[in-house]
Amino acid sequence: MTPADTSSPSYLTAPVSPWERWAWVFAGVWLVFLVYPVIETFQATDSVAVTALGLVFIAAFAVVYLSGYGWLAHRPWLVFGLLVALALATATIIGIEAIGLTPYLGVYSALMLPSPWWPRTTLAVALLPLLSLVAGDGFPVFFFLMVWPIIIGMVLLRLFTEGEHRADESRAMLALVAERERVARDVHDVLGHSLTAMSIKAELAARLIDVDPERARAELESIQETARQALAEVRATVGGLRAGNLEAELAAAPQVLADAGIETRVLGSVADTDPRHRTLLAWVLREAVTNVVRHSRASCVVVELGPRGITVTDDGTGLAGPAGGTTPEGNGLRGMRERVSDAGGTLELLDARPGTRVQVVLP
Repeated sequence: MTPADTSSPSYLTAPVSPWERWAWVFAGVWLVFLVYPVIETFQATDSVAVTALGLVFIAAFAVVYLSGYGWLAHRPWLVFGLLVALALATATIIGIEAIGLTPYLGVYSALMLPSPWWPRTTLAVALLPLLSLVAGDGFPVFFFLMVWPIIIGMVLLRLFTEGEHRADESRAMLALVAERERVARDVHDVLGHSLTAMSIKAELAARLIDVDPERARAELESIQETARQALAEVRATVGGLRAGNLEAELAAAPQVLADAGIETRVLGSVADTDPRHRTLLAWVLREAVTNVVRHSRASCVVVELGPRGITVTDDGTGLAGPAGGTTPEGNGLRGMRERVSDAGGTLELLDARPGTRVQVVLP
């Protein structure tokens, strides 16, 4: 029931709930208690004019109060100021009995005033009935038994509502971060593989252009086709539409590896794998092949498919890398680990002596 924070991003703005839309109806129910100030107005004076003026103040108070939950909800300080002014004006006629208006001030402060001011104003309003002690009217038992619990209840409602809004914002932010990570991971996998393939084909075409022009022409045409396919995949990935295809990756992997001068052996078939994990296995195979072409200096790659996962083994430089140091884990391998972990599986990078084994085990 609090005003919307205009500084929040639009994607975090929650739709208006029926509770917020019909808040003025809820507020209107409590106006029945204005009968006590009205009675006091009739009893306070014998002057018809003064009585009429007091009733006008109370009626204006009721109208402003309802408007504060309706068309004036976006200007809570104006509404609160008018309510205070009208309450003071009423007090000039009925005296200390005007504290009968403080519940409305307290509830409006608790529900509608912005942070960080609303706790202070609500506490100040809640303490106003103690003025009756100064006036010699005794302790305000009515407020202790009824009005103060109402104000406390509205304070708790405000706290619970704000907590719920913060939780919704946190969930929205987490979903946004997760979506960004998904897009970044997918784009990396798509472009990394495609650009690697295009680089290998371009190098091959450069070597063949004088020796075998027709073969070089075919490689250049293949580069064009790969570029178009990569563009389409990026568009689909950003739109959240692309899913890996294990059969297509098994067909493409030997071609990419062959262009890099690497032999491929495939043990098993798509039918041997769990249908639930084929999309994930396609992503793993794509990234593993990309890493082999980029880093391994291998001459042979063995791809093993089974019901529990996939293993990609090369006979290249191994985990130590060509310079003898430990090869750092890049974004591609990190993305693979995240995908496998999300599926409840494990990914291990093992030393095959010679070469490297990427082993994925799924539930």
